[in-house]
Amino acid sequence: MKEYKTVNTKLGIARRNEKLDELLNQYAREGWQLKFMHQNLTMMILERDKNR
Repeated sequence: MKEYKTVNTKLGIARRNEKLDELLNQYAREGWQLKFMHQNLTMMILERDKNR
């Protein structure tokens, strides 16, 4: 079974790519995988196995 998480991002303009990298890596360490990211980088949907 899968579980999902919706994250609203507030990256700002300065260092946006670096902040996005840090955020994605943080969730990846917790077992989350990116499934969808809104075109303007304001929201993403993550997925992981519930029984991990």
